[in-house]
Amino acid sequence: MRILILGGTGEASTLVRSLAGRADLSVTLSLAGRTAAPKPEPVPTRIGGFGGIEGLADYLKADAIDCLIDATHPFAATMSHHAACAAALTAVPILAIRRSAWTREPGDLWIEVDRMDEAVAALGSAPRRVFLTIGRQEAGVFAAAPQHTYLARTVEPLGGILPVPHLTALEARGPFDVASEAALMRTSGIEILVSKNAGGAATYGKIAAARTLGIPVVMVRRPGKPDVPSVPDAAGALRWLEAGDHAGSSTLRAV
Repeated sequence: MRILILGGTGEASTLVRSLAGRADLSVTLSLAGRTAAPKPEPVPTRIGGFGGIEGLADYLKADAIDCLIDATHPFAATMSHHAACAAALTAVPILAIRRSAWTREPGDLWIEVDRMDEAVAALGSAPRRVFLTIGRQEAGVFAAAPQHTYLARTVEPLGGILPVPHLTALEARGPFDVASEAALMRTSGIEILVSKNAGGAATYGKIAAARTLGIPVVMVRRPGKPDVPSVPDAAGALRWLEAGDHAGSSTLRAV
């Protein structure tokens, strides 16, 4: 069975490592290429886009892919849309791994918004010390609010994407625990946190730390994703593959 996994998440890595080395499978991992030095995985890995829906459909046909697994980031809405459309065009069974979103708990001071420009506005006009944890791609939006002092944490170097007078750039890759996140926020005098609702355990430490410290969180809601069969984790995807029945959507949703 030939499997294409659209990755970039911990779930994708876990699934790849569970499938690697099996003689009955040919697994390819595809990464968008946004990270210069991605973690090496034990299967053939391709880097870069496919050229839209038609490009991905052509790839699925040319490589005789039997199953497509969308294990992209919860905010990778465009790629998920392309995957769903390409799978429909080629009649290739598709499964999405969609981890649960974080939910508000007692003590959380969340300001929920739908877009990044709304997150900028939610900071207010008065200068504040902001912990920015939304990744490199969209950090430049916050240049519209240069009055704030930013601590911006990204995996890749921030470069000149956020031209504000008061900026500390921090490069780090999770997971991050609650204690270290709380210590970082205290040391930096953070007054408000900006986060995407990515879900998962790897970066939840900042949310729990903000709750403990009484720090408000501007939480960007997830974008909509296509209605395709889905499971919450790599274990569910593995069960789906092992079941061998990749056609009945009602069966897939129950896995």
